[in-house]
Amino acid sequence: MSHRRILVGPIAAVAINALGATTYAADRIAIDGSSTVFPITEAMAEEFQKAHGDVHVTAGIAGTGGGFEKFCRGEIAISDASRPIEEDERAMCQKNGIDYIELPVALDALTVVVNAQNNWAQCMTIAALKKIWEPAAQGKITNWSQVRQGWPDEQLVLYGPGADSGTFDYFTEAVVGEEGAIRGDFNPSEDDNVLVQGVSRTPGALGYFGLAYSTENKDILKAVAIDGGNGCVKPSVATAKSGEYQPLSRPLFIYVSKTAAEKAYVREFAEFYLNAKRASKLVAQVGYVPLPTNAYQMAMQNFTHRELGTAFASGETVGMSIEDLLKKEKVH
Repeated sequence: MSHRRILVGPIAAVAINALGATTYAADRIAIDGSSTVFPITEAMAEEFQKAHGDVHVTAGIAGTGGGFEKFCRGEIAISDASRPIEEDERAMCQKNGIDYIELPVALDALTVVVNAQNNWAQCMTIAALKKIWEPAAQGKITNWSQVRQGWPDEQLVLYGPGADSGTFDYFTEAVVGEEGAIRGDFNPSEDDNVLVQGVSRTPGALGYFGLAYSTENKDILKAVAIDGGNGCVKPSVATAKSGEYQPLSRPLFIYVSKTAAEKAYVREFAEFYLNAKRASKLVAQVGYVPLPTNAYQMAMQNFTHRELGTAFASGETVGMSIEDLLKKEKVH
């Protein structure tokens, strides 16, 4: 599956029947949000369509924040998210009477990438990344030679997700130390394919996005190993699963509207998505890290019992296992 064929407009149909024809039936599941989670949802939608040709599934890439805006206005049934729902988004959902079920579906190794011609930045510390991306770097750190002694006199050109992206939120908090704190002079896009093309065409470029996009484009990009304090670790399924790749490993989610889940075809799609055997296969197939089997089973239980709210609204969650998060008391 190629993620480069992603979208023509802001929302593209990914429901394809067994004969390869797009369907336009009345039963429609509207999904939007994270471009990081999109490849998983796209794969699920294509598989689901083979058995449910009468259901039309659409998926967009408005970014995690953009997806939550639509979700909390009741415009979509499912929101793809590369971070947990935030307080202002919860308030909007509550104001509009939107109850939701929070479901982790995979793990990601957020990946820093450079142009294929780059032969110097093979490993970077979090401190070096902060030096590049913090607000104080704007207009000042513009050359690779300023980042680390011995690196070449090459213009540093930055590409990254826009402010509506959950990847942007996670990266700025993990690297800069404050969510949303970043220099303004970089090239933003909510579409990871745009970032891939920018970095691949610019010799001095550096960018970041989800592991799947890095893996698929490894012929035109180089993934940078990250030193989070315990030496250089390459982003991969194995290092994300083992917990070695820190601090840029994170869970990925779908949020399902309780009202939408009352419709049989939405319920069936969510249950299809959470099937442990299928999820493990498709999540790995598109380049992400499957959850443990029992975590998918626990997520299925939470969905079946309509466990509403988020596990991330109160108390410490950093370092908690997915299983513990799924058991944690939810907050609306």
